Amino acid sequence: MDAAAERTILEVLAKQRVMSLATVRPDGWPQATTVGYVSEGLTLYFLCGLDSQKAQNLARDDRVSLTINDDPPDIMRITGLSMAGRAQQVEDRAVAARVLALLPLKYPDCPPPPIPMPTPDQLRIFRVTPSVVSVLDYSKGFAHTDLVTL
Repeated sequence: MDAAAERTILEVLAKQRVMSLATVRPDGWPQATTVGYVSEGLTLYFLCGLDSQKAQNLARDDRVSLTINDDPPDIMRITGLSMAGRAQQVEDRAVAARVLALLPLKYPDCPPPPIPMPTPDQLRIFRVTPSVVSVLDYSKGFAHTDLVTL
């Protein structure tokens, strides 16, 4: 991956807070849900309930697709990412604690939530390692994408 593509991907990941995540349901259909995320480099982390459909889907099949995008007032300013990769449950308590500490940093202008942050025992944390990324940038032309294989 060239430096410009990596810089663009990292900028989008840092600027946005929410992604649409698709997992594979037992019947083979994709299930898309909206989840918050944090990232370290090109690695993304998200949380879900212990027995959520996402967690159940990922226990069977760790493949995911996701999108991260903005919503500018000018159509020719649309930027975003589409990724395919694998999601693995985070078992390491130190990594889990680090991810939970990163989450509030994505919302610097918000007051602390009225309830305490969940602990690693109360939820599942997944790490997404992307294998392919499409970088969407309409400023380079309508629906322009650059495909990056990792």
